[in-house]
Amino acid sequence: MLPAHTADSSVTRPSRTPASSSPTAASLPSMVADGIPGQRGGRRGGLRSYLDRSKVLGQWRAKVAGSLNLAVGSRQSRHQPRPAVGDRRPQGRLGWLTALLVLSATAPAQAALQLRVAIEDGVSQVQVGTSSAAVVRDAAGRQVGQLKAMDGLVAGSQGGQVTLGGLKSGQLWVEPQAGGYVWIGDRWYRGRALLSPKGGGVLAVNYVDLDEYLYSVVGSEMPTNWPLEALKSQAVAARSYALHKRSKVGNAQYDLGDTTRWQVYKGITAETTSTQTAVVQTAGQVLTYNGAIIEAVFHSSSGGHTENVEDVWSSPLPYLRGVADYDQYAPVFQWQETFSAAQMRQRITGVGNILALTPIALTPNGRVRQMKVVGDGGQRTLSGDELRSALGLRSSLFQVSPSGGAGSGAKSTVPATFVVQGRGFGHGLGMSQWGAYGLASQGYGYQQILGHYYQNAGLAQIQVTP
Repeated sequence: MLPAHTADSSVTRPSRTPASSSPTAASLPSMVADGIPGQRGGRRGGLRSYLDRSKVLGQWRAKVAGSLNLAVGSRQSRHQPRPAVGDRRPQGRLGWLTALLVLSATAPAQAALQLRVAIEDGVSQVQVGTSSAAVVRDAAGRQVGQLKAMDGLVAGSQGGQVTLGGLKSGQLWVEPQAGGYVWIGDRWYRGRALLSPKGGGVLAVNYVDLDEYLYSVVGSEMPTNWPLEALKSQAVAARSYALHKRSKVGNAQYDLGDTTRWQVYKGITAETTSTQTAVVQTAGQVLTYNGAIIEAVFHSSSGGHTENVEDVWSSPLPYLRGVADYDQYAPVFQWQETFSAAQMRQRITGVGNILALTPIALTPNGRVRQMKVVGDGGQRTLSGDELRSALGLRSSLFQVSPSGGAGSGAKSTVPATFVVQGRGFGHGLGMSQWGAYGLASQGYGYQQILGHYYQNAGLAQIQVTP
């Protein structure tokens, strides 16, 4: 029995484990209507983009240091933001580049760009249902069955085929009718589902229109009660990131996943009127550099200053440059963790009792790139990300201070505790979400926010063609 749909993100969700292990129908509870628009049609096609230079109306640059001039037509702010570190102010003059990026879709009746989002990948079974009556089709598009509204089935795999109730095929489409929603695993989603066998299990992919996907992503990645300009910044960044990933790393079965490895997508539970408004008011807008959609990465809080991408990852990119952040409002702007000697020994193995941690390489803003760990049984060098993961830290911007002695007597050299003091949450690249909140709270618009965090990038309008 599937839970009712609700737009309230606090709704209790069931476990991802289906309630029944047998592929039989289960009665689903009634849905709660909330006025969210129904899905739109359209099929996914290949991504083809180019810059139509004849459509260029202006240019958006972000290199004018020391001032933040407003874009044409935007409201002059009476408030000046306070940088978290130092006295730098947001950089860049934000007019905007209205280039035309053409993306192709294959739906003959409607030009609608669809994403393929993997919800469950290689699981032994997954519960599937719909809020309205649904048609089930095979890979050739032939109707092979139907689902009643609010009835759910458990999908599995057998002999290299996917099973759903009494149905069995190489692939099965589950298509809600009359604007209904599809249940996959433990949540409701817009669009439709494609079930395929994978690795002895099931791959469940949600086919969903780009903007309807973003309704959820914005609410999954950012609090929905934040200022609209911050939500609009998130919408443009998320749209750009999704299309970049779709073109660069999407595979034959799906374009994106739904976790933090990609960007978080929680289905319609994460949608609100504010997230829909943010997506609609930035419809089709993406961040570009040299005519290509950029990898618009983002994070929660940098702790005062974002990083140049090559200082954290590998190759430099002209639009991922370190800038002063405005994230002083973040609850994770500063943080502290304390570990006992035993906890450190369990989490960082191979060196015995840990005696000291010494930075070998830091970024210009103090993030740990390499750290030498010295113990009474040896030493090893860890990257900042490895150490962050081992200790469960919020970021790699931290310092470690040993304290006390763990042994008995004055000669003990093993510290009793290790105090880790750090700042920020995430990798520190691209847009800081708490920085976007800080700027939006003081009257800055989404174009200004994006121009500050994605230096040298431009805004372009995509056009989807059948």
